[in-house]
Amino acid sequence: MLLKRNKHDKNTKEYRKRIAILGSTGSIGTQSLDIIRRSPESYKVVALSCAKRVMELADQIEEFHPEIAVTADAEGADALFKILAARGVVGTEIDYGPEALNRIATMENADTVINSLMGMRGLVPTYRAALAGKEIAFANKETLVVGGELVMNTVKKKGATLLPIDSEHSAIFQCLQGNEGNPVNKILLTGSGGPFRGYTAEELKSVTKQQALHHPKWVMGQKITIDSATLMNKGLEVIEARWLFDVPAEKIEVLIHPQSIIHSAVEFKDHSIIAQMGNPDMRIPISYALSYPKRVANDFDSLDFFALEGGLTFEKPDMETFKPLKYAFEALKAGGSAPVVLNAANEELVQNFLEDRIGFTDIIEGIERIMENHNVLYNQDLEAIIQTDLRVRRQVKSWVEGER
Repeated sequence: MLLKRNKHDKNTKEYRKRIAILGSTGSIGTQSLDIIRRSPESYKVVALSCAKRVMELADQIEEFHPEIAVTADAEGADALFKILAARGVVGTEIDYGPEALNRIATMENADTVINSLMGMRGLVPTYRAALAGKEIAFANKETLVVGGELVMNTVKKKGATLLPIDSEHSAIFQCLQGNEGNPVNKILLTGSGGPFRGYTAEELKSVTKQQALHHPKWVMGQKITIDSATLMNKGLEVIEARWLFDVPAEKIEVLIHPQSIIHSAVEFKDHSIIAQMGNPDMRIPISYALSYPKRVANDFDSLDFFALEGGLTFEKPDMETFKPLKYAFEALKAGGSAPVVLNAANEELVQNFLEDRIGFTDIIEGIERIMENHNVLYNQDLEAIIQTDLRVRRQVKSWVEGER
């Protein structure tokens, strides 16, 4: 199975698992560090990286003393060096750029690589980590959306380990434990429905960025929060689940579950359903990925069933209003380069929305237009995937700048 025990024999009390975090200043990265901070006897940080939040990275270096820290570019590295020098913080090597990111994704002195990078940027480091046979705890769903077949084949060939951090995929993984060999009848992938659950297509036309960035249940980064508002995030998770758990699209069902208590479930051949439940706290799946196959004690709040107001409810997703979820199923069924196009168009359009260049429903319309004009390509290697991604981004730019 693709998810397995760490192959290293490190069970002594003195041993601390060595962690490299790609994207340490984002939501998943900071929550991962919170877990490490709470269990210094169990974990040691050996590498950190950020894109733009250099000051936050400096704070993390000062606290965790990694061997190496990576920024997106030379300017960021220079700024980081000056901040650390002014504070008298020494002992951490500073590097920058994509190759440096790949370097910490494959560094020998890391037992687990946490990939919490956002978007397409996570593909190459994940692929390189898989080539190196690493244990990869990942929240970068786009990796499997755009390169599912390539990455999973590499994971199997090189004996790498994938441990999901996304709450839904962690839930599915947990439900499958102890059920090896029992056929899965259906994966039940839950989602809160986002801030606009129940809206009509007409009502979506007037929503603002501030409204879209206010998720009712989860505290997340801006891009994933917008994806949750359009239901694209759930669509990306459908594609991720297909590759991670080796199930076809027709065996994946999306349930809108506004309370976000059941994080996902698995129905087996005998129609028995096993679900994983808990408070909406990303630290729980992160902790499980870091400690797997063990579960470790923590001081997070327990789920209080008696405090739940209105019980647990479920709805079918409205895929005619929130079309990105429908587009994701269509891209998955088409295969080949279709999910690459879906993801690239969405990433670019969401960024344009966040920068106030387009409206909320323009994201949905733009994805549809780009996908309609794409001829699907098959058997793409890493370079072909990257080139398809770049080509779609150029198409989105032209559409936003005047062709729509």
